[in-house]
Amino acid sequence: MEKRDYNIVAETGIHARPATLLVQTASKFSAETTLEYKGKSVNLKSIMGVMSLGVGQGSDVTITVEGEDEKEAIEAIDETIKKEGLAE
Repeated sequence: MEKRDYNIVAETGIHARPATLLVQTASKFSAETTLEYKGKSVNLKSIMGVMSLGVGQGSDVTITVEGEDEKEAIEAIDETIKKEGLAE
């Protein structure tokens, strides 16, 4: 299992565009991927789930990846988050 914590720094938080990019990235892998925020956990492969969390600027989130290709998946997700300037 791979787990990473992030502090969201993007002014708009995880809104539609970055949420879509994260979902697309997570969906490339077979590993189970979850996004946790304020005690709620959703499938990172579900755009509706990610959007339902309403993650704003200054929020702390945790991404957990578990499965065969977890290392590749967490690296790809991490790269997307950093490239989009979403989190530190």
